[in-house]
Amino acid sequence: MQNAFTFLLSAVLDLYLIAVFLRLLLGWVRADYRNPLSQFVVKVTNPLVIPARRFIPAAGGLDLATVVVLLGLQLVATALLVQIACGGAGFGQIAVLGLMRLVSLVLNLYFWLLIVYVISSWISPGGYNPALAVLATIVEPLLAPLRRILPPIAGFDLSPILAFLAIGFLQRLLPGGPALSGLLCAAF
Repeated sequence: MQNAFTFLLSAVLDLYLIAVFLRLLLGWVRADYRNPLSQFVVKVTNPLVIPARRFIPAAGGLDLATVVVLLGLQLVATALLVQIACGGAGFGQIAVLGLMRLVSLVLNLYFWLLIVYVISSWISPGGYNPALAVLATIVEPLLAPLRRILPPIAGFDLSPILAFLAIGFLQRLLPGGPALSGLLCAAF
């Protein structure tokens, strides 16, 4: 029963962390905030980001309040999951595990965004959909430098393959499985 509860809690927290990360990313790539998907992300994350903005100003085009909320929320989520599964751990261990979980979450998010982006380019090339427009705004900054390394060949854009290889390589550098889920209690 504890595993099911931990899974559910982890999934809900990760979904909200994805929303906060998307808010940060949408600001970074200067996405269209009139888009319904962008509005959804902003409205879902406003309860935590707006109060943080009162105390934490933006710096150099980076929304530091959202970064602080993202990191703080990840640390709280990791501490909560470790507390439930293991009975607690030190702050340093939770901080390292939290950062690893956040990196893993971002890599998984980009993996799935790329999958959707590639499949949508096959199904509806040149078509317009508000969600796909935001998706393109998020994914294109990742693919543009890769297109300089591997330009399109005979009309085929192979840059997503390089992106998948890079994501897979980075994912394999991180510890996986239970350790990344915050459930490896023997380490604590």
